[in-house]
Amino acid sequence: MTTFRIFSVVGYILMVLALVPLIYFQGLFSWSPLVIAVQTLAVGLMVWARITFGLRSFHYAANPTEGGLVTTGPYRFIRHPIYAAIVYFTLAGVAGNWSWRNVALFGVVCLGAAIRIFCEERLVVIDYPGYSEYAKRTKRIVPFVF
Repeated sequence: MTTFRIFSVVGYILMVLALVPLIYFQGLFSWSPLVIAVQTLAVGLMVWARITFGLRSFHYAANPTEGGLVTTGPYRFIRHPIYAAIVYFTLAGVAGNWSWRNVALFGVVCLGAAIRIFCEERLVVIDYPGYSEYAKRTKRIVPFVF
């Protein structure tokens, strides 16, 4: 397993280790209509990304899949819509249940997602030479920003 794959597992574990206490301490869900709306949109983004990505499986460690570079659907606007959905969903939940603990756990989710993103990008560029050009025209998780 390459160094990037190992670090990607660390990123995955960080996200899970932050999401579990957010659920346990009731910091991820809210009755606020705004929170529910943002989280519903985040779930929709994740489903759209999964459908667009096709039957490729999820990998615990970052591992570019066969089948070509996906640049349609939500991937047309952001390179990592599934991680974006996780961040948006978590941010909405934390905003609806504000506490320093929840904000810190949100930071850990973001750190884990960032580690996964950077590791995956290092690996994908090797298998898909067109990825560099695609990366120039799309942002990672926030359209037109980052």
